[in-house]
Amino acid sequence: MQDVPLVVLTATICSYWIGVGAMIVRVRRRMRHGAGPGSERRFERFSVMWIVWVALVAGWISVPWATLAHSGRVPALPDFAMREPAYVALRWIAAMVAVISLGATIQCWKRMGSNWRMDVGVATKAPLITDSLFAYVRHPIYAFSILLMLCTVAIVPTLPMFAIAAVHVVLMNVKARNEERHLLAVHGDAYARYLRTSGRFLPRRAPPER
Repeated sequence: MQDVPLVVLTATICSYWIGVGAMIVRVRRRMRHGAGPGSERRFERFSVMWIVWVALVAGWISVPWATLAHSGRVPALPDFAMREPAYVALRWIAAMVAVISLGATIQCWKRMGSNWRMDVGVATKAPLITDSLFAYVRHPIYAFSILLMLCTVAIVPTLPMFAIAAVHVVLMNVKARNEERHLLAVHGDAYARYLRTSGRFLPRRAPPER
């Protein structure tokens, strides 16, 4: 019998990272044809964090794939994940939430438009986006990434996936704080007000001051 929640999850994760890859290519082409190679200094330089990040993404994609293929490269799913009615229902809910997270992330990508970056560039002062979901959450893309990771753990409750999720949450926090320091230095009081009226990953009730 096909594990439908796992199929949906695997397709969602692959779609997510294909989308990220396509945007990285687009940004690099724009930089090469516009600003020129090497003209934008990076705030986040190549480091151990990025090596870990690449390994994390590879694991995030491969563990569900390996589980789906029953390749034996990862432990089999625990019995409760496939037999307990409550947990079976949880896996279906997690699959639906994963798809919703992808859809919401795409909307955030569209809102950022040409200002989207995988890392932080400091050659130009990008506009501060404080509307839409950004009015309540400073890092909605990271928040939905964490939510997608939690859905992955719910559907693939294995030790490798738990380890990957733990590293992911730490990296998201490090990256969010890194960006906040940079944006506070760039935008000053406007970003300071934004910090007070928005949540990092969870929404606050009041939108930013206008």
